[in-house]
Order: sequence, then structure tokens, then C-alpha cells
Amino acid sequence: MISSFKGYKGYPFVTCLSVNEQVVHGFPSDRELLPGDIIGVDVGVVYNGYHADAARTISVGFVDKEVDRLLKTTKEALGLAISKIKEGSRLGDVSFSIEQKAKANDFEVIRNYGGHGIGENLHEDPFIKNYGSLGSGPVLLEGMVLAIEPMLVMGSCDVEVLADKWTVVTKDKKWSSHEEHTVLVTLEGSKVLAR
Repeated sequence: MISSFKGYKGYPFVTCLSVNEQVVHGFPSDRELLPGDIIGVDVGVVYNGYHADAARTISVGFVDKEVDRLLKTTKEALGLAISKIKEGSRLGDVSFSIEQKAKANDFEVIRNYGGHGIGENLHEDPFIKNYGSLGSGPVLLEGMVLAIEPMLVMGSCDVEVLADKWTVVTKDKKWSSHEEHTVLVTLEGSKVLAR
């Protein structure tokens, strides 16, 4: 196995580590993690010529009740999205379920970034939005492999990229949570390949 990330479009590290207001693509650094912080850990590997991608946001010790609710809602949104995946369903149904779970819990979804197809390349079509309309988008076919990755925020969904040209942060500095599994579309539903 080798890293999918190191060297990808110039990304210099094996792992993306995103702390608090950092949404995705954060650089590992000597930033001190304090009790109550959260950190998104995103990794990708190539095995036998195929990529897999997974992420999880974890807490550093005990976190504020609202932050804990953000983490739980993001995990639930991922599970709900995966439950919508099967041969013949529409990608828009997957995206819609993420947005609805977020909004029902008073969170927003990141709109500029999302999931993606994955296989011989790290990022393949289709792009998978974290918002959408029921019955829209491409039909899912058996054998497709998708990286589903809800990104939820406590404030505005507006983001910016830092001077390192990679780290995405919320403009209002409110915190963000990110979860990702690599999922195979099957006739009966889906199979999680990387979590």
C-alpha cells in the first residue's frame, strides 16, 4: 500500500489533519491540540492499483455539547446517505439525505467540496454534493465505487483556502466535522470498503 495523498497535485503529506474550523485538507503541524478540540483525520491509500479514501472527525477529550452534536449528526448523515445507495437509485437522493439530516439538526453543509467517484484514480466522476434534490442526478449502477463524505458546519457554509493553498477553513471560524467512507454500489444496497 502507498499513500493516495502524498504528491497528489503537490499535496506534501500522507494525511490531511483538519482542526476545529478547518474543514478539509489541513496540513499536519505543531499546532497544539487542547481538550475540547476536534480533529478530522483523512487518509487515502492505493492497493493493487485502486484507491480507497476515508475520514473521521474525533474529539480531543470531552467537547462542548453542541460540538458533540455536530460530530454525531455528521456520522448519522453518512450512515443515512449510505443507506440510500443501491443499483437504480439516484445520486441526488444520497445528496439530499445529507442536507436534510444537517438542516434537521440546525447545521449547514459545505457546498464547495463533497464526495467523489473513486477507483484507479483518487478523484473520479461523479462529484457528490452534500445537498441536492430527490430524483435528480445520475442513476447508480452496480459496481460503481463512491467516496461519500458529508461535511457539516456549525455556522455559515462559506469557506476560504489558506495561504498554504490547501487548508480549507470556514470564513466565520465556526467548527466543522467531516466523515467519509468508500462504498461499493451493489444490487441489494451497498458495501463499505473503507471506513
